[in-house]
Amino acid sequence: MSFFGVVRDVPRTVRLLAFGAFLNGVVSFTFIYLFVYLTGPRGLSVPQAGVVAGIGGVGLVAGNFTGGWFSDHYGHRRMLLTGALVAGAALAALPVLPVAAMYGVLPLAQYAAGVVRAANSALVAVSVPEGGRRQSFALVRAAGNAAFAVGPPLGALIAAHFSYDWLFVADGLGTLLFAGYAAAVLPAHGTAHTRPARRDPGAPGLWRELRARPAVLVLLAAILCVDLVYRQQYSTLPVFLAEHGHGTRFYGWLLAVNGGLILLLEIPAAHVLRRRAPLGIVGTGLLLVGLGYAVLIPGAGALFAVTMMASLTAGEILYKTTATAYVADQAPDRAQGRFQSLYAGASISGQVLAPPLGGALYAHAPGRLWPACAVLACGAGAAVLAARRLRGPVREAAVPVPGRQPQPG
Repeated sequence: MSFFGVVRDVPRTVRLLAFGAFLNGVVSFTFIYLFVYLTGPRGLSVPQAGVVAGIGGVGLVAGNFTGGWFSDHYGHRRMLLTGALVAGAALAALPVLPVAAMYGVLPLAQYAAGVVRAANSALVAVSVPEGGRRQSFALVRAAGNAAFAVGPPLGALIAAHFSYDWLFVADGLGTLLFAGYAAAVLPAHGTAHTRPARRDPGAPGLWRELRARPAVLVLLAAILCVDLVYRQQYSTLPVFLAEHGHGTRFYGWLLAVNGGLILLLEIPAAHVLRRRAPLGIVGTGLLLVGLGYAVLIPGAGALFAVTMMASLTAGEILYKTTATAYVADQAPDRAQGRFQSLYAGASISGQVLAPPLGGALYAHAPGRLWPACAVLACGAGAAVLAARRLRGPVREAAVPVPGRQPQPG
């Protein structure tokens, strides 16, 4: 089946959500230029800027981890709109606020953005029957990656021709427009994505539901570990490459190859592998991430770096979409938002943890960083592969997507 054939096979609601994610992602460029903005126009010292950026990152991770609770209790659509409105208003107002206010407003904006991400994942999950979610999550991820290819250059143009303040105004207004778009395309009444989960006082709590699904617990722990490794490409990797004679242009080219391959291959791969057991695919992907960093142990030549990025990209294509869909397939209907929130939080935790932990290890023992990354990621992959033997709860039969069969773990 062609690329467009796969996309047409995805439910209309998911296609609309993917387009919205692209529009929102195009203007979500402030986090890239935040440190420059804080140390430049705002006049903060490097340590002060680090604190502000750090608490903003904590807010983002917290929003991802907890947004699903609100989504399950108040409705996925409602929390998507609320989070987008709060984030957009806070970002647009940031340039006129005093520096002291940024310590509270920026983490609030980031927290709301995390809630949006968790609610969006839950919306995708409830819009697609079990067994057909991989292509849908792949499409939304592709939209986000495409937006990332457009957003940073656009942000650079705005900063160069206007000012850094306009970056936040554009991001905030774009997020508010995204809220308006979502309100228009997502029906307000009578669908699974607008109603809060039905509350049953006798239903098991979240921890009990997770204990009944030990493979999900293993997967979440593995994703938490791997994201710490995966995001070294944005922190210690460019430092390592620069110290071995590779400039910024080479590093940018590596990231461009990563993004281009994901855009080209992730959706077709999700379609081709849709009948394969998910945990085997996820475990293999995590192993490829570990092997990618292992390539850097013997050397830092261009061939080593390209091979590393190719392995990392292949691993990302295999594990990210499949793991997201697996968590959605395993979640009970009343806790879909919370399950997606746990995965979303684990999958972005490295944004806060990777720079300080990886940087500290690289500063004290640079020769140990890549072996540690390889061991951690490969250990996570082996744990996920072993989790295929774990039994979960007996599930009701899912409504199959035509031409597809749900796969066991």
